[in-house]
Amino acid sequence: MKFDKEILVIDRATLFSDGYFQGFAPAEGLNYYDVICDNYFYMKRGLVEPNPIYKQPIAYAVIVNKENRHIFAYQRAGTADYHEDRLRGKWSWGIGGHIDKVDSAEQNPIMTSLLREVEEEVELDGFDEPLLLGYINDDQTEVGLVHFGLLYLIKTGSKVKARDKEISWGGFMSYDQLEEICMLDDKNVESWSEISLEPIRRALGLGESEAEG
Repeated sequence: MKFDKEILVIDRATLFSDGYFQGFAPAEGLNYYDVICDNYFYMKRGLVEPNPIYKQPIAYAVIVNKENRHIFAYQRAGTADYHEDRLRGKWSWGIGGHIDKVDSAEQNPIMTSLLREVEEEVELDGFDEPLLLGYINDDQTEVGLVHFGLLYLIKTGSKVKARDKEISWGGFMSYDQLEEICMLDDKNVESWSEISLEPIRRALGLGESEAEG
């Protein structure tokens, strides 16, 4: 069962010992990456999911077409096909998942987990080395309260196709289109994706006028 699986976690107090934030924090600031790497341990998922004393780090990758700077977005399945009922049917442009204990067989469990999740969820023929843009923390949602995101940008010249049955639709969309989705009155967007939109805009070098037009 998924809740019996051991996943990588860190004590909330340790993670934020040098500074707390809500929303996004750039990679050039506090080095939460090293804090996680120096202090992580493993616990059964069922014990940590309901307990905000622990944070579950997740490498959250956004895939971008390097030519036109369009962003791969997808809508999660709205039925029982999607395992996490709190995220069913939501729009997202981040790919990621829990860092399993098996990922620690490599020297870098965070990157190992990221590459594994990309391989599991989408089909694409090669991509540049993932770039860490910063960190996402959203203690205002039930899901976010027990998770911590490491936001990565992945650039590719390849077509991208959803592989996972938990994705009902997926394809490249412009920044403008994603922004419009976030502005809908009945928006149904994963909070991490919404938080990541401005850091992505800056990373892609989209000016305000370009992003708006």
